[in-house]
Amino acid sequence: MIVRSVNIEDVAQLAILFDAYRVFYQKKTDLKAASNFLKERINNKDSELFVCENEENILVAFVQLYPLFSSTKMKKLWLLNDLYVEKHCRGKGISVLLIDSAKALVKATNACGMFLETSKSNLVGNNLYSKTGFTLNDEANYYEWLVTQ
Repeated sequence: MIVRSVNIEDVAQLAILFDAYRVFYQKKTDLKAASNFLKERINNKDSELFVCENEENILVAFVQLYPLFSSTKMKKLWLLNDLYVEKHCRGKGISVLLIDSAKALVKATNACGMFLETSKSNLVGNNLYSKTGFTLNDEANYYEWLVTQ
């Protein structure tokens, strides 16, 4: 397994993974929109995407991070927004490899850290994140404001 930065030629394969990721979160499948969204992210360079490729050059996993800034630390901060591994590849350490690539990005960009959000019911994810060095911040309140359509 090889973890590497994404390139525009990966979009067709990556869109399938991205669509499956969205379906996992109860969104309707939309491969065309997934492909367009990923092309935009790559072309605009407004996210960092790492993919995991197997021996047959097939993408089996990805992680996507978005740049933010911490005003109090006056440094870049990364949001680990998306992490997905195909079902048949889970349990092989691929998530850890992707998180290690994300950590390397944080260090390479002189950022102060990265954060993520996952549901309390995501037992696998919660175990993974604590195992890979993330600390649960149970002192902060998380609020959101969403535009309704």
